[in-house]
Amino acid sequence: MKNIEKLLAERITAYNKSEKLGREIHIFEEIPSTNTYAKELAAKGAAHGTTIIAESQTGGKGRLGRKFESPSGAGIYMSVIIRPEFNISLAPFITSAAAVAAAESAEKLCGENIRIKWVNDLYLNGKKICGILTESALNTKLKALDYAVIGIGINIRRCEFPEEIRDIATSIEGETGKIIDRNELCGEILGRLEYYLENIENKAHLGEYRRRELLTGNYITANTGGETVEGFAAGIDDNANLILRLADGSEKSLFSGEANLCRIRRQK
Repeated sequence: MKNIEKLLAERITAYNKSEKLGREIHIFEEIPSTNTYAKELAAKGAAHGTTIIAESQTGGKGRLGRKFESPSGAGIYMSVIIRPEFNISLAPFITSAAAVAAAESAEKLCGENIRIKWVNDLYLNGKKICGILTESALNTKLKALDYAVIGIGINIRRCEFPEEIRDIATSIEGETGKIIDRNELCGEILGRLEYYLENIENKAHLGEYRRRELLTGNYITANTGGETVEGFAAGIDDNANLILRLADGSEKSLFSGEANLCRIRRQK
């Protein structure tokens, strides 16, 4: 892979419009997992906004225990430590806010429509380009979040994906042919993420999340809490849950889990 710009803290900072996120950046050539390292730093008292970025991960973490493929120089593998001041009841909005921040930032640089698949994946031309994993620690005495780590992995450069994900994963360059600056994208994400986190109480990101969500309007299968259900994805509710309309006409709000298109068909 030639002519790949290096990830540099000073270059990211030049594009970063946030006040606190990314003001302390740790960049690694290779690391097992940026989320794991960020959680270790957070447990030792790392400041709000501390950001870990790697050129590659040997054990990148996806949701549900999956591995996130992280080839060197091919993407952005970034984890941001936040120490929320908002009420713990708003914690479920962190991932959806991060998804909107990443989608808007990527779309600004590549010029193509970026969609969000509930709960945490970004899609371009029907294929996944990004996964988001939020992990948190609870302060049991205060009944509040001690910290949360927001992990964002975006496929930027054209690369060879493992066979098991080749049909569902892609990259920005692979779909658009465009070479975008990874440093600029990191800076853009940090700025947008701070804005949406600061406005999480009024759910400033929710309208954009709904507009970009790609399951809505289709029949899907969803696995949540060990239960597999099928129905019509009727939209996103005020708590960023996916509304599933079942065959008997009843509705079920899914607050976590995994959902996929079953067949594309509009509700009559």
